[in-house]
Amino acid sequence: MFWVRLRSGIILVILALITMFAGGKILLATMIFLSVIAYWELSRATGVRGRINPDADKKEQKDEFFGKWKKNGLEIVGICGIILYYTLLLVNERTGILPVETGILLSIIFVFMGGMFVYVFGFPKFQASQVLASFFSFFYGPVCLSFIYLTRELGRGVSGSGDVAGLYIVWLILLCSWGCDTCAYCAGMLFGKHKMSPILSPKKSVEGAVGGVIGAAALGALYGYVVRERFADEKVILFFALICAVGALISMVGDLAASAIKRNADIKDYGKLIPGHGGVMDRFDSVIFTAPVIYFMAVVLLT
Repeated sequence: MFWVRLRSGIILVILALITMFAGGKILLATMIFLSVIAYWELSRATGVRGRINPDADKKEQKDEFFGKWKKNGLEIVGICGIILYYTLLLVNERTGILPVETGILLSIIFVFMGGMFVYVFGFPKFQASQVLASFFSFFYGPVCLSFIYLTRELGRGVSGSGDVAGLYIVWLILLCSWGCDTCAYCAGMLFGKHKMSPILSPKKSVEGAVGGVIGAAALGALYGYVVRERFADEKVILFFALICAVGALISMVGDLAASAIKRNADIKDYGKLIPGHGGVMDRFDSVIFTAPVIYFMAVVLLT
């Protein structure tokens, strides 16, 4: 299992490097793929589609998965909402006439209204809780994930930094999320005594959390020092450290939130897309929470 996780981790890092450096349509297409998978995983976990029998073989699970999807109007609305949302982001990239905030709001309204139409005209096929779960799955997965792309595109609005500043800012998302995990693990192993969340994650400690935040801030400051010449603001080192510290705090909440949903759904992993890691939600649980925070902090502090 260790070598499977290691191999998958290396592949993920390589893919992240390629897509982040490429940006634009390549990153946008990657985000669409991840968003659809994340939505499917959350739909299963929150009961929009219903549970897939874990004891069935792969063929039976596949037939059950797609069979339920074809009959589920709520999921169809959710997928259409994802396509609409990213189409609006592409329109914004090409023309700039549609603000990002407007695209987000339009997509959210579409999914909400569409879900209510399915609920009303399909009554009593769906419960109100399923409509809420579908809306939640759309916002939690696709919308929050899209802020990776939005952060990568920030370069065009950063004063004095040219069109590539977003390339340097977007790494803060991964740096504070995965860096916090690593630092928290090491600090917890060395100093951990007080449980942070005994029921959800018995192995996580308060000391580990503090170590994760401090470690992420240190990594952010170091990264800011390396790329400081790319930014006009001389406080970039301090800003990067602050962004990573706040992002680290948020990432821990994201990790625990994803675990709580799995506990409620009584599943071990959200999916099996990434061998040794699980699904998209298993690997990107903290990143999903962190990305919007990094985006808005970067807008405030670096623009």
